[in-house]
Amino acid sequence: MSRPSSWHRTALDRIPGGRDGRRMLVVSVVDKTGTGLWAGCTALYFTYVSGLSLGQVGLLMTVAGGVGIAGAPLAGVLADRFPLVRVIAATQLMRGATLLALLTTDHFLLLTLYSALGALPDRAGSVLIKLYAARQAGTERARYQAIQRTTVNIGWSIGGLGAAAALATGSTQAYTWLLVGNVLTYLAITVLTLRCAEPPSATRTVAPASAALRDTGRDKPAGPWRDRTFLGYTATDAALFLDDTILQVAVPLWIVHATEAPVGLVPLLLVLNTVLVVLFQVPLARFGVTPAAARRLLVPLSGLFVVGTLALAASAAGGRTLAIAALVVAVVALTFAEIVHATASWELSVALAPADAQGAYLGAHGTAQSSQRFAGPLLVTAVMTAGPLAWPLLGLALAGAGAAQHRLIRDRAAQPAPPSLSVPTVTVSEHRSP
Repeated sequence: MSRPSSWHRTALDRIPGGRDGRRMLVVSVVDKTGTGLWAGCTALYFTYVSGLSLGQVGLLMTVAGGVGIAGAPLAGVLADRFPLVRVIAATQLMRGATLLALLTTDHFLLLTLYSALGALPDRAGSVLIKLYAARQAGTERARYQAIQRTTVNIGWSIGGLGAAAALATGSTQAYTWLLVGNVLTYLAITVLTLRCAEPPSATRTVAPASAALRDTGRDKPAGPWRDRTFLGYTATDAALFLDDTILQVAVPLWIVHATEAPVGLVPLLLVLNTVLVVLFQVPLARFGVTPAAARRLLVPLSGLFVVGTLALAASAAGGRTLAIAALVVAVVALTFAEIVHATASWELSVALAPADAQGAYLGAHGTAQSSQRFAGPLLVTAVMTAGPLAWPLLGLALAGAGAAQHRLIRDRAAQPAPPSLSVPTVTVSEHRSP
């Protein structure tokens, strides 16, 4: 049996979180590969297999998106009360079960119910993995998050290619097999997740005395929903998450309805987005390893939003060459906005949370992305309807959200990160008198 080369061992050792951290990265790859198989053809499944009308599909997905907003805070509360690994595994099984239930009916109300129930653990998943990484990787959480985002994009790409190959057969049965394929990935990642050790948790640790002294006398909010600074941060972050909807929803529709660019440019721009994230997410993570550094990233982030939206407006000025060039500039700018925001948001959402309530706080912050996924498509379609000049106005609004967040978290970001996340802790069982 061959042994790993020294280069291979060194590369693995550079991944934070040890063996369990690497195993959770495998979980992310397999998870997103399965999601890539299914996500792109969900609406088509309801149309061609279940026989729903366009209006019914839209209503179903809107209801599911709205219900899914509750998934993140619910998961955060559970993660503070129960072993995190088991909570993650339970959400994975629930995702598989609700997806499999779609095969049992073509009734609109039942399909809506199963989709809504599935949206809860689906939205919870990213928060729980984020919490696991924060606990497992400790001070190297920024690098771990960057690696995790890279693996996620690789998984999405693999799944997307598999879905394209299956749909190329032209058979409606392909939609069913893609659904089943995604369910099988949920079973696989559940097994992998249960093999991971439970990460350290502040609810079962004792911080060093110096860390305890730092917290003495500080006003501690009674949870994220009464923490005005954190709620304000979450609200502004919901706006900044709009880069995702602009890239995934607005750009394809804008190309078709407002520019002279060829429709074939759409998949090429999505590939460009994926390649840039894979290439630059990890290298740029070093600029957001502390709360203060992450806060500074909000300045270039605002500039990238302005450049990206100006380029989208320019793409409709006329001419095929101008449209293609402007769209490439827009996607590059918005992709770097996605990279920068992911780095800043990861660090700040963890650093602004008290060490003994990480789950509740990250769950509350998870509503930012869930709310954006729900309301974002409505907002960007309204912008497109208003015409090209509406894009720069949206860019300025997003820059304003970044500036507001930069000011809002000024004092909190200057404080040391929560001790249980940034310094070694001693477990209760190990903390003994000499």
